[in-house]
Amino acid sequence: MLGSSIEIYLKNMLLKAVEGVAASRGKLEKLPVSFMPEVERPKREGQGDRSSSVAMQLAKLMGIPPRELAAEIAASLSNENNENNGIIDKIEVAGPGFINFFLSGKWLMNVVTEILAARDAYGSSDLGAGRRAQVEFVSANPTGPLHIGHGRGAAVGDSLANLLAFTGWKVEREYYINDAGLQMEILGRSTQSRYFELHERSELAPFPEDGYKGEYIYDLAKDAAVKEGDRFLSVPPSESLSWFSRFAGDTILSRIKKDLEDFGVRFDVWFSESSLYTRNLVPEAMEHLKRRDYAFEADGALWFKASDFEDEKDRVLIRNNGAPTYFASDIAYHKEKFDRGFDRVIDIWGADHHGYIPRMKAGVEAIGRKPDDLDVLLIQFVNLVRDGTQVPMSTRAGQFVTLRDVVDEVGVDATRYFFLMRRSDSQLDFDLELAKRAGNDNPVYYVQYAHARICSVMREMRERGMKMPETGELSPVVFEEEEARKLVNCLAVFPREMENASKELAPHYITGYAFNLAGCFHSFYNSSRILGEPAPVEAGRLLLTLAVKAVLARCLALIGVSAPEKM
Repeated sequence: MLGSSIEIYLKNMLLKAVEGVAASRGKLEKLPVSFMPEVERPKREGQGDRSSSVAMQLAKLMGIPPRELAAEIAASLSNENNENNGIIDKIEVAGPGFINFFLSGKWLMNVVTEILAARDAYGSSDLGAGRRAQVEFVSANPTGPLHIGHGRGAAVGDSLANLLAFTGWKVEREYYINDAGLQMEILGRSTQSRYFELHERSELAPFPEDGYKGEYIYDLAKDAAVKEGDRFLSVPPSESLSWFSRFAGDTILSRIKKDLEDFGVRFDVWFSESSLYTRNLVPEAMEHLKRRDYAFEADGALWFKASDFEDEKDRVLIRNNGAPTYFASDIAYHKEKFDRGFDRVIDIWGADHHGYIPRMKAGVEAIGRKPDDLDVLLIQFVNLVRDGTQVPMSTRAGQFVTLRDVVDEVGVDATRYFFLMRRSDSQLDFDLELAKRAGNDNPVYYVQYAHARICSVMREMRERGMKMPETGELSPVVFEEEEARKLVNCLAVFPREMENASKELAPHYITGYAFNLAGCFHSFYNSSRILGEPAPVEAGRLLLTLAVKAVLARCLALIGVSAPEKM
């Protein structure tokens, strides 16, 4: 079908016409190698359904004014269209040399028919060709509850994984548990200190200066007291520290898993950082770097030849006391990922790790992969806003808003949608009051209401004793109205939008598209009565509405937001 592939069809038509005009003028050999005309949707009404500026691009090369060249190309196109199904209703030359295409009712019918035939599969593609991709995201230290920054990373990572799977990648989701190193000991000391404080024996384990603050540490201490009573009062604190570290880490991790599960996020693999050491993967990775001549020993330490990758200086891998750096464990971890057979690894990090990206790509190249086999998405800060005022937060002081807090207040749907409304590396203002509002100024409500409206139409249809028409009842008469044409045009670009979103690792494209589609449907609904019209019109509008429902539901599913039938 020519429905969703109309741009490719028009580009090929244009290329053939351009080559014909160029040959007639003796300019064929001057066309750029692999030249392909561009085709876009016009921004203004009255300029057709698609438009090309190819004549203005090639006018100088052809040696004639762009409008004259456009007229020659348009004449050739008209002849070809008459021989090829007549999916173009009219071709016009406009302005300084634009070629505008007005698509026929036959093409518009093809789009709707294609969607109704494919349903959930409409818009999917084989872009990934079954290659394996790993998306590692959230990966918060198990030293505290998930905050809203982690929540944004969870929404982005989960939606990206859905999008990649939708476009032909075999995707695995992974959470990297940072359960090794000093932070776990500090967590243990913090919990242990609060435990002794609850038993009025603070002198046994004073709260560490760099300890983790916040009420959740008291909660952990209370849980420890319920579980173990006062038995640690008779044990030297140095002997109970490992128990507190393990207990606090395991408890927090279980709560993180529950928060993510309730947020609609699942992981295929929970990878423990400590396993890098129990499996001897860090020393093995260091030896691998040595064999490839990217690591050397000096001053009692092991160094990475970062200067070979345009870094300002070489970087320490293993300190002179034998302790590995984070960089060493990260290289070992990424080597282990690729050893599992992934073709592509995608990491989602906080924005404060921006400067670490070139170093990690260098590490990936040093272990024998291409730098582009690793992609890194950054998650920028989220500012919570209530009644126009920013909600104060300070992680260091333990005063932060958790993901659970936000979900409990505004719900999973609004939280996920709002987290995805902007590029992940751009700062986001999250308006709590707007997210709760049941009105068209709330974007997630606006999109979900479009789906609920369609469901309402379907219910009324059934209440009238009617059945959904067959696709064979679709008539071009439905597309004589401008709002219907706009709606089909919006539906037609869904596959291309999803491919672009996948290529650019940009799940926020989905919310943008869904909002536009909802807007087109609301305009169509308000201008065109669906039920109670003459048979061809009623049947066509019902089928068009059903197509919109399928695409809206797919958009919402990709971002993990529900598609309600009533609101």
